[in-house]
Amino acid sequence: FMKIRKENGYEIRPGADLYEANLEEANLEDAYLNEANLWRANLAGANLKWANLVGADLGGANLEDAYLEKARLGRADLREANLVGANLKWANLEDAYLVGANLREADLGEASLYKANLREADLREASLYKANLREADLLGANLGGADLGRAYLREADLREANLVGANLKWAN
Repeated sequence: FMKIRKENGYEIRPGADLYEANLEEANLEDAYLNEANLWRANLAGANLKWANLVGADLGGANLEDAYLEKARLGRADLREANLVGANLKWANLEDAYLVGANLREADLGEASLYKANLREADLREASLYKANLREADLLGANLGGADLGRAYLREADLREANLVGANLKWAN
């Protein structure tokens, strides 16, 4: 039995329709939002630590400075989402769709981006230290100044990616 939470008057539950919802700075720690519709939702500065967002639609959502440490975002759709300065340390983004997402200065340290689609994503100055990018699609991604130290890049597609000033020390 799962208690349905309310936040800013919105029901927080799996499959919830939160289209364009305003959840700025909301406390959604450990929330179950798997398969939820969060298209263009405002989650700027929200606490989503440990949140379950598996298969959620976060296309065009504002997650600037959001706290997503250890969040589960496998298969989530984050196309063109704003994740500037977001904390995604240890997050699970396996098979996530991040085409055109803005991840400037985001912290993806030790995150799993296995098979993630990051085509044309902006990862300038982002930290991908020890991140798992195995089989990730980074075609045309901007990794200028990004920290890829100790990142796992086996079979990742880095064609046409910008790696100017990126740290690849001990990456493999």
